[in-house]
Amino acid sequence: MDKDIATPVRTRAILEKYGFSFKKSLGQNFLIDTNILKKIVSFAELTDESGAIEIGPGIGALTEQLARSSKKTVAFEIDQRLLPILEDTLSPYPNVKVIHNDVLKADVGEVIAAEFAGISDLMVVANLPYYVTTPIIMKLLEEHLPIRGIVCMLQKEVADRISAKPGTKDYGSLSIAVQYYTEAETVMIVPKTVFVPQPNVDSAVIRLTRRENRAVQVKDENFFFQVTKASFAQRRKTLLNNLTSGLPDGKQKKEEILAALAASGIEPSRRGETLSLEEFGRLSDELYAYFQ
Repeated sequence: MDKDIATPVRTRAILEKYGFSFKKSLGQNFLIDTNILKKIVSFAELTDESGAIEIGPGIGALTEQLARSSKKTVAFEIDQRLLPILEDTLSPYPNVKVIHNDVLKADVGEVIAAEFAGISDLMVVANLPYYVTTPIIMKLLEEHLPIRGIVCMLQKEVADRISAKPGTKDYGSLSIAVQYYTEAETVMIVPKTVFVPQPNVDSAVIRLTRRENRAVQVKDENFFFQVTKASFAQRRKTLLNNLTSGLPDGKQKKEEILAALAASGIEPSRRGETLSLEEFGRLSDELYAYFQ
C-alpha cells in the first residue's frame, strides 16, 4: 500500500473501506497530491519544536504531513463519520490529536493552552472548507491567539480578495480586515484536478503572518471596521455617499463626515477601493469624534 494517505489509490481504498460518501454541505474536497501537501507544509516553516493546528483534516492527508514536520498537531473535525477513519490513518503518529468540534464554536485559546504547553511556535495550517473560510480566518485573527500565522488553502477568488492591494477590483473590507492583523500573500495556485471530488473552481494557498503591531494604530478597532465596511457597501458609490448611508445617523451627519474627510486629506468623491489602510485609519479616527 502507498506510504502516503494523499495518493489517488490510497484515498480511494480508504473511502471504500469505510463506505464514506462526501457531504456537499460540509465542503468536503480531499487532496490527492502529496507534493502539493508537502509544499503547503513547507510554507508554514515548521520545525520539530513547532505546534500545528489543522481545521477539517478529512481523512488525514495534510495531518500526516504536519505530524512529520511538527512536534505536535491538533486537528478540529466537525464530521463524526471521519473520526474512526482518522483514528486508523493517523495511528502511526502519536503526536496527533483529533478534536471532534466545530472550530467556529470551539474555544481555540483554551485548546492551545491545554494542548501546546511548552510550545512557543504555533501555526494554523489547513485546507479550509470553502463555505466557512472567511468566518474561520476572522475568528482566528480577532481572538488574538498566540499563533505565528496561518497557511491555508481556499478558493482562489477569496485568496485574491484577502491579498489584494488598494486600487484593484478585488480590494475590499475583507482585504483590510485581514491585512490589518497580518502580512498577506498568495504563495501558490492549486488546480481543481488534484481533489476528489473536484471542486468547480481553482484554489490558492495564502500565508498570513501575524504582525507584531497592527498595520495602523486606531482609536477604536470596531469603529475602524465599521467605517471600512460602510465604505465598500456599494462599490460604485463615492466614499461620501457610502458613509452617509452606511454609518449610524450618517445622513444627519453629512457635514461632520465632510469635515472628517477634509481633515484626513481625502476627497469625498473618491471610492473606497482607492484608500490605503493608513488612509482608512486616519479617516476612522477623524470620524470617531462625531460618532462615538
